[in-house]
Amino acid sequence: MHPNHPDIDQALIPQPDLCKKLGQSRSGLDKLKKKDPTFPKPIKFSDSRQAAAYYVAAEVEAWLQSKIAARDAA
Repeated sequence: MHPNHPDIDQALIPQPDLCKKLGQSRSGLDKLKKKDPTFPKPIKFSDSRQAAAYYVAAEVEAWLQSKIAARDAA
């Protein structure tokens, strides 16, 4: 995907890359998702339990911005 592509907001992040971005292990990410109901929901392209999970980049960025805003407001 080209960096200036109009659909860049719909870019998907694979779960392992999201773990790296957030500095979390997979189990740490699972705990974060259970603890914070506002965390973006994953997208899976199969019903299989082992199907790869992807996250919408724009949703993750919006979630991070909301966490930063809440921290700064406190």
